[in-house]
Amino acid sequence: MLRRKRWIFAMLAILPTLAIFAYVRLYPIIDTLILSLHKWDILSKNKPFIGLANFRELMGDKLFQDALVNTTIIAFGVLFVTIPTALVLAALIHHRTRSRFAGFYETAIFIPHVVSLVPAAMAWKWIFDARLGPLNAFLSIFGIAPQSWLFDPVLSVICIIILCSWQALGYAVLIYIVGFKSLPVSLFEAAKLDGASGPESFWYLSIPMLKPITLYVSVVTLVSGFNVYAQAFVLASDAQGAPGRQVRVLVLDMLENSFRNYRVGYAASEAVVLLVIVLVLTIIQFTLLRERGRA
Repeated sequence: MLRRKRWIFAMLAILPTLAIFAYVRLYPIIDTLILSLHKWDILSKNKPFIGLANFRELMGDKLFQDALVNTTIIAFGVLFVTIPTALVLAALIHHRTRSRFAGFYETAIFIPHVVSLVPAAMAWKWIFDARLGPLNAFLSIFGIAPQSWLFDPVLSVICIIILCSWQALGYAVLIYIVGFKSLPVSLFEAAKLDGASGPESFWYLSIPMLKPITLYVSVVTLVSGFNVYAQAFVLASDAQGAPGRQVRVLVLDMLENSFRNYRVGYAASEAVVLLVIVLVLTIIQFTLLRERGRA
C-alpha cells in the first residue's frame, strides 16, 4: 500500500513536466505528421486529405534530393571532423589541468559554441572571401591560387562543414573533459607500471571507456548537422547575393516551400522524412556502440 502511494505521488509530481513535454515536443510532431498527409495551402481554405501524395512527389523533386544530399554530406562531415578532434583536444586539456591556463583553454574553446550563428557566419564569410579573405592570402604564401570558396558547390559545402565543426567543437570538448575526469586514475597508473605509453593508454583505455560519452556527443552532433540552416543561409550565397542558394539544405528547402511557395503540407512531409532519417541514424549509432562495447 505504501509503495503504491509513493508511485502515485511520483507520477503526480512529474505530471506537469510530462504535460509540458508533450505539448512542446510531442504535439508538434503529431501535428506535422497530420499536415504531411494534407494538401495544406496557406492561401486556400480547402485543405483536402491526400494521403502519401506529398511523399511520392518528394521522390521526384530534384531540389529536395539536392538538399538531402548536401545536408547528409554536411552532417557526416561535421561528425567525422568534430568527434576525433574533440577527443584529442579534451585529452590534451585534461592532462594539463594542473596548469594555471587550463581554465583559459576550456573557455577559449567553448566560446564558439555560444556565439550567435549569424555574426559567426558573417565573420567566416569574410575569411572565405575570394578577393579580400585572409584564407586565400595565407594560401598564396605557398603558391596556391585564390579559390572561390563560397561560389563553388563543392568548396561551399566544405566551408559549411568547417564552420559547423568550429561551432560544435567546444561543446564536444567540454563533455569529453567531464568524461576524462570520471575515468579511474588507478587503472592508468597500473597501465603505466606495466609499460604502457601515453598514446597506448589513450587508445586502449580512454577511448573504450568513453564510448557512452562518444555516443551522446555523436548523436547530438549528427542531429545538429542535419538541422543546419543559418550557416548555409548566410555563408553560401550565390553570385547575385541571394542567401543560401549555392548550397541547398533541407531546413532551407522546408522554409521556402512553407513561406515562399505556401505549400505547408509538402514542407511537413520533408520534416517527417528528416525526422525518420535522424531516428534511424540514432538507432544505428546506439546499436553499433553497444555491440562494440560488448565485444
